[in-house]
Parts: sequence; structure tokens; C-alpha cells
Amino acid sequence: MIYTSFNQIALVLSVALCTAAQSYAVQAGYHVLYSYSGKTIPDSIFQAAASGTIGGLILFGGNIDSTLPSQLSSLQSAYKQSSNYAGAPLLIVTDQEGGQVNRLPGGPTLSAKKVGQASDPAAAASSAGATVAQGFSTYKVNGNLAPVLGVYRSAGDFLDEYGRSYGMTASLVAKCVGPFISKLQSYGYAATAKHFPGLGAASSSENTDEAPVTINLSLSELRSVDEVPYQTAITNGVKMVMPSWAVYPALDGSRPSGLSSKWLKDELRGRLGFSGVTISDAITAGGLRDYGSISNRAVLAVQAGMDIIVVTGNSPADGATVVSALAAAVQNGQIASPAFSGSSQRILNLRKALAT
Repeated sequence: MIYTSFNQIALVLSVALCTAAQSYAVQAGYHVLYSYSGKTIPDSIFQAAASGTIGGLILFGGNIDSTLPSQLSSLQSAYKQSSNYAGAPLLIVTDQEGGQVNRLPGGPTLSAKKVGQASDPAAAASSAGATVAQGFSTYKVNGNLAPVLGVYRSAGDFLDEYGRSYGMTASLVAKCVGPFISKLQSYGYAATAKHFPGLGAASSSENTDEAPVTINLSLSELRSVDEVPYQTAITNGVKMVMPSWAVYPALDGSRPSGLSSKWLKDELRGRLGFSGVTISDAITAGGLRDYGSISNRAVLAVQAGMDIIVVTGNSPADGATVVSALAAAVQNGQIASPAFSGSSQRILNLRKALAT
């Protein structure tokens, strides 16, 4: 076709640019989990599913009631019917650690600490993983932001206060995380090892959800204690790893682990050989207050090697904002396109293997 007017040429260019922008937004959507308030999934999230610009959801206790399974089934159907359907279900995650940290009904009733204190910790951990899988089957959830791999140092510290750590030795924690991960993932649900390289040395007042935290351990101690359970998790095929928002000066004194290529690319992927999906802790966390808006934080995280950005705060608009920011950053070259495409493929490979 020969275009005979400036207006025709401008129209063609405009359509091409819009198509390219939409393509970037769809790819960026793979990388973002949205959140919402209340017990009804908002229309805006269904619209994002219909347009293919969402990667999934993170659920909290306030989202949970008996209608959730049917709502999630409807959301997955809306996504599957999208012209931009990626051929894989949305990733629906929650924190089901056990004990006091359960979002869904049904347990595990034992906290991680109680599992570690059992007469047979490995068997207790495996049983806990099976219990999580039963709950996920009922509620249509397919990813767990657990187990916690931190090796706690002092009674009542950040991880021990609510019994979130399996124990005070790397060997005990490793003994528990392997069976938990293997059992849960045998049902088709993804486990997440968190918070890399570990929050076991954080005091009770050091909470990255609220404020910046620095963990002043030597690299030797981090590798010989805190990273040991990650080696076990990786050996057991853990699907996801969540980096910490704490700063670990032993390797990088300027950026939190989740914003640091030294931790994500060099240590986690390079030294430990993790080839799965990295998933962020809450991008809204107070620990990141020095890194600007949630959009800026998300771009920094992806530049460092993060795959999935978890947007908490209960506002679907925040999820959409992060999708737009990532799409723009790829389009303008702030995020390298080949690396982002490789990250997208890791996410899709994970999701294609999930139960729905």
C-alpha cells in the first residue's frame, strides 16, 4: 500500500507505537503481583486480567472468605480468555508459614519453631507442606511465600518472636526446609525460600516492613550459616527465592539484597546456582524508603535481577503503576530487553507448571 498523505502515515505510526506499548505492558504484567482490600476482587483486576497486564495476586487475611475460590476461578478464566493470554495460569500467592502466620484457614497449626522442635523435624515439615497443599487446593492458591530459611540467633528476636524460624542451627533449618518444599511442590504448588541471605540475626525491632535494616555479619558467617539452608532448598528444587530488603555490608553496603546485583546475580545465581524465579518482598516496605517511589524501587529491583515484584498496599492502581513503570523502563532502555525477556520466560515456565 502507498500512503498518499501525512495523516495516513501519522495514523500508521501511531497504531504501531500503541501496539508496541501494549506489548511492553503485557510483558511487564508477567512481573507484577497486585493486591486489593476486602473480600471481593475489584473490577480493575479483572480488567487487567482481560488485557493480560497482570501476573497474579498476593492474598492477605482480609481477602479470605468462602467465595474466594469461585472468584479466583473466574479471574483465571478471564485471563485465559484474553487475547494476550500467556498460556499459563496467574500466580496466586499468600503467606502460609504455619502457626501464627497463616492467611488461609486449615493450618499448618504448628509454627516453624514447633516443627523444628518435633521428635522428627523432617517428618513434621513434610506434614506441614502437605497441609498447605490441601488448603491451596480448596482456595485455588498456587504459590506459598514460605518457608522462612532464617537461622535465628537470640530468643525473642525478629524471626523467633512469632516462631517463624525452624531453629538456631543451619543444620536443623536445612533438615526442615527440604521436606517442606519437596512435599508442597509435589502437589504442583510453588514454594518460596525467604528472606535471602537471611534475617536470622535481626533483632525484634529490626523489621524491614517498617524501616531500613542493616545486618552486620561477616561474609564467612553468612555463607557458612545463613546460606546453608538455601543450598538445601535449591537442591530440593525450590521454585522461588525471596531476597531480603536488609542491607548486608559484607557483600554490598549500598543496596539491600533485593536491589543488589551482587546478591541476586553474583551470590544467589552465580555462587549458589539458583536458576528459578526471584520474587520480591513488599515493594511498599518501609525498608526501601530511601529509594523513591514504588515505581523507582521496582525498576531498581528488576535492574538488579529481580523477576517478580510484589505490590502490597491493597491498591490495584499501584500494581498498574508498577506495570507501566517497568514497561517504560524496558522501552527506553533503562532495563535491558534481553535480560527482561529471559526473566519473563522464567516466570512463564514457573506458572505453566502450577496447579490451578
